[in-house]
Amino acid sequence: MSETGGVREVKSAARTVELLELLAARGDRPARLQELADELGVPRSSMYALLQTLIGRGWVRTDVTGSLYGIGIHALLTGTSYLDSDPRVRLVRPYLDEASQSLGETVHLGRLDGRDVAYLATRESHEYLRTISRVGRRLPAHVGALGKALLAERPDGELPEGPYEALTPRSHTSRASLLADLAGVRSRGYSVDREEGVTGIVGFGFALRYDRPAQDAISCSVPVARLTPEHEERIVAVMREVRTGIEATAPGAGGGADWR
Repeated sequence: MSETGGVREVKSAARTVELLELLAARGDRPARLQELADELGVPRSSMYALLQTLIGRGWVRTDVTGSLYGIGIHALLTGTSYLDSDPRVRLVRPYLDEASQSLGETVHLGRLDGRDVAYLATRESHEYLRTISRVGRRLPAHVGALGKALLAERPDGELPEGPYEALTPRSHTSRASLLADLAGVRSRGYSVDREEGVTGIVGFGFALRYDRPAQDAISCSVPVARLTPEHEERIVAVMREVRTGIEATAPGAGGGADWR
């Protein structure tokens, strides 16, 4: 049995979390009972009992036939509570408004979570932009401006060997290629994602260094068709200024809870 902080893991709680994470990862693809039992390696009867318990509490939902299962509304309510309770998210939101209004582009706040980046806030451009970065979405850190800005804040030795997943033909798939990119990020002070995560979209990412190493970053996403050298220069200037403002007003350790 695994341990967390020296405390033995509670098997039933771990199984519940694994089930919810599995359903959440499937998105709009509901699962059948046997699929879930097989994926988590538990007896069908035990999985059925767990699902019924979670349905009764709103964490899982089922279709009218009772044969398909998906994530429930209480997952959304809990996620919203996380965003509302986080002082850094509350701090950054007005700055995202400012940047989006000034640039006319879509801006994001993301947080590193293992090898992925979770999107915590987004301000959409009024112009058309096909986005995959809605709040709550996770993307591999190696494919986007947010993730690369945060990976560059860490020693190269922490990067896995690869190969890495490719989301577009421009995604980094090798460790050597990603390391070379991260060296450029450190040199210029921000990351650039040129259609590595979404074809047709360029992103500029800036780590927020109120934590060491940085856990959060902001980025600006722009369609290639709208990106001129002059516009790129302005984006970088505005986002640098926004980052400076955020870091200057970030809550210190003496504020609220010091979350980890």
